[in-house]
Amino acid sequence: QVQLVESGGGLVQAGGSLRLSCLASGRTDSSYAMGWFRQAPGKEREVVARISRSGGTTTYADSVKGRFTISRDNAKNTVYLQMNILKPEDTAVYYCAASSRVVAITKREYDYWGQGTQVTVSS
Repeated sequence: QVQLVESGGGLVQAGGSLRLSCLASGRTDSSYAMGWFRQAPGKEREVVARISRSGGTTTYADSVKGRFTISRDNAKNTVYLQMNILKPEDTAVYYCAASSRVVAITKREYDYWGQGTQVTVSS
């Protein structure tokens, strides 16, 4: 079992920045592909960014490319999401997720989820 705890959410004005963190605990001896997802009210949970076990491969949703950066520090069992030039449409609950698969694309392929952290961007 792996436990994930997100932090760093909050209220920010449009154009501002936030950095989310996701700390993993439990069976962290195994490597996991990690992802950040978000869910706005009334909408489905969608992928924001993904990162491979080593951190060498990252992918982003088109809506956040060039503004968000996912990274990981395996020594600290932590994954980050740096969010810049935030827009009101980025408002959502952001979730961290871990997958035991080598490649995990859809949310169904992720095995463990955090409780989420709220990000609110005011206009």
